[in-house]
Amino acid sequence: MPNNEEIGKQASVDGFAHEYIVAGILMKRYQNVSLVDLPLSPYDIIIARKLPDGKEDIVRVQVKTAKTSVSFTGGTRGGVDRAYKSDVKTYVQSPDTSDCIVGLRPNENGTFDLYFIPTVLIEHFGTKSKGLGTIEFLKNNYNILENCKNYSYIINLAKEQGII
Repeated sequence: MPNNEEIGKQASVDGFAHEYIVAGILMKRYQNVSLVDLPLSPYDIIIARKLPDGKEDIVRVQVKTAKTSVSFTGGTRGGVDRAYKSDVKTYVQSPDTSDCIVGLRPNENGTFDLYFIPTVLIEHFGTKSKGLGTIEFLKNNYNILENCKNYSYIINLAKEQGII
């Protein structure tokens, strides 16, 4: 049976690997995608999309491992460094920190599901996480990612789906 240190190391490795997996999946679709090499940044990935009018839209993405739920918090240490104390304080994601959270759920067959949660929804949830069953319509729904900064679209869709 693994000890806490081994579990922490694996959680840390999984977190980094999941960032690369999400970046790769998004790169296949949107091409201009990059991991952010800023350790204190509240987001992990940048997507630079060309819009139909020729303008560029920058989407800031935070990646979270999602087994049964997706966490909306940041600023705490995970994995092997969980006991590390820094001056970084825990915060809940919002449009000030990122545009969309992507919860990556590994499936047993080696595939992955991506849950796209626009940060504009988080204040309406009033929670620090959400169970995957309650946000099923966000699973692999790239339209949500592409419209994650469109407040009225996202809020109206969430109301239609009964999640807010």
